[in-house]
Amino acid sequence: MTVGLHLGKIALGTIGYTVSTFTLAVVWHIVLFEERYIAIGYFDGEPNFALGLVSIFIQGATLSALFPLVRLRGSAIARGLKYSAVLGVFFWTSHVLAFLAKVTSGSAAQFTAMETVYLALQFGLFGLIIGLIHRSGDSARFAG
Repeated sequence: MTVGLHLGKIALGTIGYTVSTFTLAVVWHIVLFEERYIAIGYFDGEPNFALGLVSIFIQGATLSALFPLVRLRGSAIARGLKYSAVLGVFFWTSHVLAFLAKVTSGSAAQFTAMETVYLALQFGLFGLIIGLIHRSGDSARFAG
């Protein structure tokens, strides 16, 4: 793969991750379930949308740059979903379990359920996006 093509796919992955994740995060945490998250103690004051966007952008760039380096079997879509499933589990442990370790909340089960669904949606979308971006490279897939 040429450097330009590789950088183009990283850029597309970054944009795809940033747009899908930021949109989902705002809709999920602010529009649909804000009162529940406030009651759980997830928000301490007003959310910093700019910092959230920067964080998501950096995540998208990093995850998109690493995807071509991971050797997974199957079609591009299958590889994208497998890759994002592993990432989702990692993010789940560092996000959900870390929050529960820091906060004594009577709503631990509710928070765990809500964030598990949220992260499944987030990384399911990213798996589809990164798979679609890399589908033209399916000739380089790993059979089996």
